[in-house]
Amino acid sequence: MSLHAPSTPANSTSAPPRWAVWAAHLTTLLVLPSGLWRIALVLGYAAGYTETGFGPFETFGAKAWMLTLSVLCELAAFLTTGLVRPWGEVVPRWIPLIGGRRVPPLAAVVPAALGAAALTVIWAGAPWWWTYPHEDMTPTGNLVVGLLYQPLVLWGPLTAAVTLSYYRRRRPARHRATAA
Repeated sequence: MSLHAPSTPANSTSAPPRWAVWAAHLTTLLVLPSGLWRIALVLGYAAGYTETGFGPFETFGAKAWMLTLSVLCELAAFLTTGLVRPWGEVVPRWIPLIGGRRVPPLAAVVPAALGAAALTVIWAGAPWWWTYPHEDMTPTGNLVVGLLYQPLVLWGPLTAAVTLSYYRRRRPARHRATAA
């Protein structure tokens, strides 16, 4: 496989628009600041917490959860790139049993749309971070952590936009002709 492979398979309906490609890749970057902050906590840095506030994060279970959450969030964000890459239209051949098969559009659209809706609801309160009490954080830590989590507000809407773009490109030809 070439590094310069076309952005869509030969039998695809159309190439994704440039804005959708940028938006899909941006989702992985939006998740990165909060994930790196959690990894700092795992590594033993108080990262904005007071000494007493940091105590609960020093257990093995808390560290395992924060690391798992960081990895899962990044992987979930990375899945958005599948909506603009060939592996989102045709399953890569190296995957056992289903490799080489076309991805049914709704098999990607439904989970992506549900995920976008869930992410939008989950992170809708992030802009009001500073209105909630955070007695277990230092004033600087409260400011920095709030800033690190603000990009997550865009995760759901960007995923929704990329999902809509994917759906429009992949819907059956009879529906595309009617819409045009």
